[in-house]
Amino acid sequence: MGELDQAFVQAPEHRPTAKTSGSFSDGEIPIIDLSLFRNLEGANANANANANAIASAIGEACERWGFFQVINHGVASETRRRLEDTAAEFFGMETAEKRKVKRDEVNPMGYHDEEHTKNVRDWKEVFDFFLQDPTVVPASPSPEETGERMLTNQWPKNPPGFREACQEYAREVEKLAFKLLGLISISLGLPGDRLTSYFKEQTSFLRLNHYPPCPCPELALGVGRHKDGGALTILAQDNVGGLQVSRRSDGQWIPIKPIPDALIINIGNCMQVWTNDKYWSAEHRVVVNPTKERYSMPFFFFPGSKVDVKPLEELLSGQSPPSYKEYNWGKFFVSRNRSDFKKLEADNIQIDHFRVSPPA
Repeated sequence: MGELDQAFVQAPEHRPTAKTSGSFSDGEIPIIDLSLFRNLEGANANANANANAIASAIGEACERWGFFQVINHGVASETRRRLEDTAAEFFGMETAEKRKVKRDEVNPMGYHDEEHTKNVRDWKEVFDFFLQDPTVVPASPSPEETGERMLTNQWPKNPPGFREACQEYAREVEKLAFKLLGLISISLGLPGDRLTSYFKEQTSFLRLNHYPPCPCPELALGVGRHKDGGALTILAQDNVGGLQVSRRSDGQWIPIKPIPDALIINIGNCMQVWTNDKYWSAEHRVVVNPTKERYSMPFFFFPGSKVDVKPLEELLSGQSPPSYKEYNWGKFFVSRNRSDFKKLEADNIQIDHFRVSPPA
């Protein structure tokens, strides 16, 4: 463990009240500057103070919005641009060429477009790949059935350098995900490495999204309203915009303003369960544009398939009993993936199916 990372290991005695690194208002999600922590050399008192201050800002953002943007985050602009350019080349190829690596029920990684999408209003095409290749998941979503299967990535032959650009960006954004995980733990008054072990055999994947111009934007969405299932999502978007978040206080849809080189972070269902509803997995959606195409790259930070998700014991008390029953992440993941592909009539599985008490 490096000296700088030591700041994540010690839980703060209290959460600082200063919000020196965040911008908080009811009209837009917070913008948090990570440079105060990222640029420090050594785990000294100032490092801990800055980590705690940033953690406090992140904690408030997770509680009030479930979304925030980060700047000076350490993901190299050149790496991001290389992948954006390569992704545009891939999506610009003939459909028949892209479908050589199309996903199916057996292999959920690869290319798919609106023809394979459960919700016909979704107006986009995507390419997905796992960070860990292969990735091990349960063979069935049924709690009664056992067994595992290995899922592997599919890589196109063209454009040249596509796989390398994808993997280079994924490695950088994964490092940021672990940093944010540590800061979120600190914001809860827990050791910074409290959640790390859940990601030892992670099922995380990165998605490349392309939203073509839509001639009838009133009849379609780039992505319908939904909540992310995992721990957190790190999203790079271009300057076209279109992402909207449902504000926790009143449910109003708020557009997320594109900021050059910023990354958008949102909390997923796992984090909401771990924090026993303290932190919020917000609904969000993407609206389409009638004249401009849009690109985005979400990284979905998912725990290992054997992880059982439940409220953290340290956050429970007689006054705060668990709001959720325990569930297995791998079974949850496989169920969500299978229902997406097979266009099942039943609703997608949600964490509310495991709720044991109504939300406060």
